[in-house]
Amino acid sequence: LGSRLGHGSQPAFAQLGAMPTFQNEGATLYYEVHGVGFPVLLFAPGGLQSQIAYWQDAIAGLSPHFQVIVMDQRNATARSTAPITAEDGWHVYTSDHLALLDHLGVQRCHVMGMCIGPSFALALMKVAPGRVAAATFVQPIGLAPECEAEGIPAPDNLQFFYESFEEWAAKCAQGVDAAVLQAFRERMYKDGFVFSVSEADVAAMPHPMIVWMGSDKHHPSFTSRRLAEVAPNAELVEEWKSPEALGPAFGKVLAFFRMHAQAVPEAPRRRCSCM
Repeated sequence: LGSRLGHGSQPAFAQLGAMPTFQNEGATLYYEVHGVGFPVLLFAPGGLQSQIAYWQDAIAGLSPHFQVIVMDQRNATARSTAPITAEDGWHVYTSDHLALLDHLGVQRCHVMGMCIGPSFALALMKVAPGRVAAATFVQPIGLAPECEAEGIPAPDNLQFFYESFEEWAAKCAQGVDAAVLQAFRERMYKDGFVFSVSEADVAAMPHPMIVWMGSDKHHPSFTSRRLAEVAPNAELVEEWKSPEALGPAFGKVLAFFRMHAQAVPEAPRRRCSCM
């Protein structure tokens, strides 16, 4: 998997050309497919700038064993564009993700996400549980109380997600009315926990899960621990960031995904209509 599983510096927008894209409700979205085998839908880190370039190590590690599907999220790059409205929230991203699976004819897949990725994945699992076989979450974001060791002041870490949103807006949403952006921001970060779903939603998810624990202000250990506690079929991995621990931890994910890639009855297609 390489020396790390994180993402590096932010790349400049690529030059537009012939690219694999799909359409969804006014959005034109860029995606890539790597490898063959049971599908894994990958959600890259980077907050609302979540994009393929930020998780090349994961693509390289998974694609020899699975069919890896990955995309630039809407308005994360010049390759994935969509209108922005005051009614936007997690549901528009979930609609994109279901549209991508439908576009590729994928009825069932694993999901793996880092940073904001677990929140995207959990929203998908809530709306279309039959489309997901198993999930791996790497240092999920979430609302957490004061923790000096992780740089979280009192009362919580919400301000850091607002700052991340403002960074995205300055780069990727220039010209959008400030009131629209504020409404969008509130819809994304108002509900706590992992923001996209509630603890009760996760408690109702039977999916097998692995959670790699975070340990900083955006990816607090509190959220990772709570997610693993609430989910009925989840395992918490606390040590994975060191070079010595990363290889075995990723090997465990490969075995986990292989184990849960058994043939299953086809799940009915279900498009996002809630949240």
